[in-house]
Amino acid sequence: MSTTATRRWFGDRFSELHPQLQHLHSHGGRLLGEVTISYGQGLAGVLGRRLAKKMRFPGPGAHRLEVTIAHQDAALLWSRSFDGQAPLTSHFAPVGCLAEGGHWVESTGPLRLLLTVDVIDGGWFWRCLGIRLWGLPLPRALLPRTDAYKRIEAGRYRFHVAFSLPLLGPLVTYEGLLEAAG
Repeated sequence: MSTTATRRWFGDRFSELHPQLQHLHSHGGRLLGEVTISYGQGLAGVLGRRLAKKMRFPGPGAHRLEVTIAHQDAALLWSRSFDGQAPLTSHFAPVGCLAEGGHWVESTGPLRLLLTVDVIDGGWFWRCLGIRLWGLPLPRALLPRTDAYKRIEAGRYRFHVAFSLPLLGPLVTYEGLLEAAG
């Protein structure tokens, strides 16, 4: 088996990930389960719904989520589909490696997120370093804060993704437990 971009980026620290996350990021896979989507109140809720529409999130409540993770030689591909809708695919390209302060570039449409990963108790916690829209860097003070991670709980994959604004509060959150599909 060839080494994936994920293994190369993490280097020796790949072994700090939970074994199930190591397997997922060595072989790829498909995860299924129920997640709950919630939106903020007032203006935060309005902005959250606009953001969610661009990301193909459904309305608030419980929804079925399918995540497919695949590997290319120099990238990681994530496809997310809520309730069987057309998937939204993100392309993650590594830049450098973790040991040398490297990061990932997540590309979804015209948006580019510069991300690093913190490994906490075997979990994968994304940390945003910067955002570009149509190639232009955006001031971080004006952008939603992200809280995104995956970790293993009782053999299942806990996903949590939340966006918020400092003065307005939560915009949109989705979270739940997913299981590996056959």
